[in-house]
Amino acid sequence: MWTRFKSWFPLAITYAFIYLARYNLDTLATAEVITKAEKSQISGWGFFVYAISLFASGPLVDRLGGKKGIILGGMGAAIFNTLMGWVLYLHLHGRLSVNLIWTLSILYSGNMFFQSFGAISTIKIKSYWFHVRERGIFGAIFGTVISLGVYFAFDWSEAISRAVNVKYFDQADSFGVLMHSLFLIEKNDVSAFWLQFFIPSWILIFMSILNIIFIKDSPDEAGFNKFETHDASHSNQVDLGSWWKVIRMVMTNRVLLMIGIVEFTSGVLRDGVMKWYRLFAKETGLGVPSMMEHWGLWAAVLGIVGSFFAGWASDKIFHSRRAPVAAIALVLMFFATGFMMTMVYGYSYVVGGAVLVMMMAVIGVHSIMSGTATADFGGRKGAATATGVADGFSKLGSALQEFVLGAIITKDTWYYWPSFLMPFTVLGLYFAVKMWKELPEATKKYLAEVEKIKRVKID
Repeated sequence: MWTRFKSWFPLAITYAFIYLARYNLDTLATAEVITKAEKSQISGWGFFVYAISLFASGPLVDRLGGKKGIILGGMGAAIFNTLMGWVLYLHLHGRLSVNLIWTLSILYSGNMFFQSFGAISTIKIKSYWFHVRERGIFGAIFGTVISLGVYFAFDWSEAISRAVNVKYFDQADSFGVLMHSLFLIEKNDVSAFWLQFFIPSWILIFMSILNIIFIKDSPDEAGFNKFETHDASHSNQVDLGSWWKVIRMVMTNRVLLMIGIVEFTSGVLRDGVMKWYRLFAKETGLGVPSMMEHWGLWAAVLGIVGSFFAGWASDKIFHSRRAPVAAIALVLMFFATGFMMTMVYGYSYVVGGAVLVMMMAVIGVHSIMSGTATADFGGRKGAATATGVADGFSKLGSALQEFVLGAIITKDTWYYWPSFLMPFTVLGLYFAVKMWKELPEATKKYLAEVEKIKRVKID
């Protein structure tokens, strides 16, 4: 347990800080450095590249191992965030000779290519360290990591944005005073928004060094005996000796493809809420003040609640089946989007409450499906590829919502926002119900053996 923690803690914190290097772009829109349409263009292309790259980075991590994957992802994201910081610095000082939006789109896409190594490396290492009967709890841990990442991404980014914004500098803000003195920002200077990219880069470089020191890919690498997890790789029944065999195994698995579709809907719903609520509140004036001020904290706390409920229910109530808890969460999201559709211009607290329900439910879905079900059905050797396919579908959903909502939403058309999200709750629910009873064959055999032992003890 202690060795597992030493491998897991730096890995988890690195993945959380990868979120800080991903959603820092959104703060440029709330600070009005770029428009929400420009943010959608940059982010949309980035998520599209993330999705496509997973079909290559998944098999690569299955070959290299999760340790090399997370280090590669962290260092690559650090390099591209540094480049984006320099580009923004030059732009704000009037010294950039190329188009800012297209330059950021290219660099952000490079950032997202390396970001694609984050989740799959996390799941790859998990698949060797966690038995199938405790992976629901791992899903809760994975959801907690995601939730911490959301907190870093929104609240920390917002704190940095306020601290370096010379227009709103407040001497009573101790963090702002520290930032101004540390980076020699004067009141008459340009706001140092480029630090939104530099600070995550420095953190990721530091965390990558810790990963080199502490992470072990598997128990046997850490000096223990081989640990059988009873997932789809049990007894090495599948030959996964080549990239093509891994990809073919994943892409011909009907359950993994259905997981991918559910993840596609979760990508639309998660980023369709997480990335747009603050813009909605700011543009319409209908935000809940405490949510606006601590958006990342609200999302983190509720995401942790949703993830732990999903993980606990999956392991304890549904006997390692992951789809039932996803279906329950999607029902909650269906009703939440219904409330948002009817109240979007009316009752701010109803919309705010519905948004929080959405965040709790959708992080639960993402953690249990992408963080757990993919490793169950992909097995240890194909865990990264299976997670890559599911996460790739998720990021295609994220890209879709960016392009569509960025194109259709104006100050007077925010009712399109929940209306666009509603059909995806129905699509996800349909496939979650279709997977309700699905389990890997090795898991079924293991559960049957456990039940047989229980009956013998009772007799």
